[in-house]
Amino acid sequence: MKILSAKQIYEADKFTIAKQNISSNALMERAAIGIFDWLHKRLQGNSVTLQLFCGIGNNGGDGLALARHLLEHKYQVSVYVVNYSEKRSQDFLINLDRLKERKLWPEFLGEKHHLPAINAQDIVVDAIFGIGLNRAPDPWVSALIQHLNQSKAFILSLDIPSGLPMDRGFSSSDSAIRANQVLSFQRPKLPFFLPSTGIFAMQWEVLDIGLEEEYFDQLKADYELVGKEEVISMYTPRLKFSHKGNYGHALLVGGSHGKIGAVALAAKACLATGAGLVTAYLPNCGYIPLQTLLPEVMVITDDDENCISKIALPFTPKTVGIGMGLGTHPKTISAFESFIQSTTLPLVIDADGLNLLAKKPGLLPKLPQNSILTPHPGELERLIGPWEDDVQKLEKAKAFSKKHDCILIIKGAHTITIYDDKGYINTTGNPGMATAGSGDVLAGMITALVAQGYPAVSASILGVYLHGLAGDIAAAKVGYEAVTASSIIATIGPAFLELFKPEAGENKS
Repeated sequence: MKILSAKQIYEADKFTIAKQNISSNALMERAAIGIFDWLHKRLQGNSVTLQLFCGIGNNGGDGLALARHLLEHKYQVSVYVVNYSEKRSQDFLINLDRLKERKLWPEFLGEKHHLPAINAQDIVVDAIFGIGLNRAPDPWVSALIQHLNQSKAFILSLDIPSGLPMDRGFSSSDSAIRANQVLSFQRPKLPFFLPSTGIFAMQWEVLDIGLEEEYFDQLKADYELVGKEEVISMYTPRLKFSHKGNYGHALLVGGSHGKIGAVALAAKACLATGAGLVTAYLPNCGYIPLQTLLPEVMVITDDDENCISKIALPFTPKTVGIGMGLGTHPKTISAFESFIQSTTLPLVIDADGLNLLAKKPGLLPKLPQNSILTPHPGELERLIGPWEDDVQKLEKAKAFSKKHDCILIIKGAHTITIYDDKGYINTTGNPGMATAGSGDVLAGMITALVAQGYPAVSASILGVYLHGLAGDIAAAKVGYEAVTASSIIATIGPAFLELFKPEAGENKS
């Protein structure tokens, strides 16, 4: 699913209005009816007070049109117009007149007005700002937003929580509605998936208002939301007449004294994700643990007992995953540097491999084409430098990817895979996966997919999705707190099965 910028959303509205030969107000009415139906289905006429806070643009027009439908169905409604500008959109004015015709006169709030009383049992409908906000709200509007947030009332935001910027970073001077629920028109918005802004839209649903899919089909979007439908199209089924050699020989390089488990987790995940053969390259201290833990994995040991001092391969693997538990011993730095300078193999670089790249930025131009880097936020900052906000972070990540022709997997609640000018936002995963070794598992899974012949970008997107899905299945069994890296590995198989499980109500024949 394509994620649109504010400009693209406006263009989608215009395209739809022209294609369907309707007015912009008719499209607004369509949105208002959709919101009303969503609310009415849940309230069923219950005696609850709905307090609607409407701006003076089209988002406010949506709120006024909704108020009219609520009033006509006998709901108890209070309407406030947040009068932050002298400008009014035409559709706002149309719906204001329609509301007045029904003898409901909104109260206009300005800089010197009182803050309305709100009970915890009320429902607040937030229609103050839409996607066009391009600056921080005025101080008095920020005070109103804080008042709504502190009210303990249920807050429903229309399209986007008021105050959230669409295409710029969220700064300390900004304030935004903390919505209990967002109804997002036709497509979710990028801020829903970023750490600094996603906390304002914890629950959201997409409301279909009938925008023309023809427009979306031809659109080039900077971000795409990755769900089940997208990853199924990437999956390559296994052939009946095949053998382990058809599915690649993956090499995992890592481990140091006390950190052999990181490679063990990656190797086990690599096997569970379908690599035909897996070899681990370890310091000598890891030989017995690996052979004992994973009889399916072949082991090559370094001459050094406690760290990797050189990377000399007696075979040519299909791909190499490197960095898990690797450490930063001077011998290891030298070995890593020599390996990067000499290899042309597809690489998946994680953990200390990323830290070594940050220490030796001259190695970045030496990376094989389409190398996959899997940083957590701290590792990412060491690679691309600090950022002021999440939008700048993504732009810097894109520039880094483009410069070094690599794929960056930015791990987080919604892991984002960056390649060149495009980002792919993952929809699986949960807070239970914030646990030791989870990243090692992801690196092993992606290494397995590359070994099987998946293109690097597809391997990254599919690996991230399956990793999150396995974590979701594990959390459903044991709860967030009890999820471990090993439990994620144990549910990789069920995650593959879940890909092809029919949806509820789907024809199973």
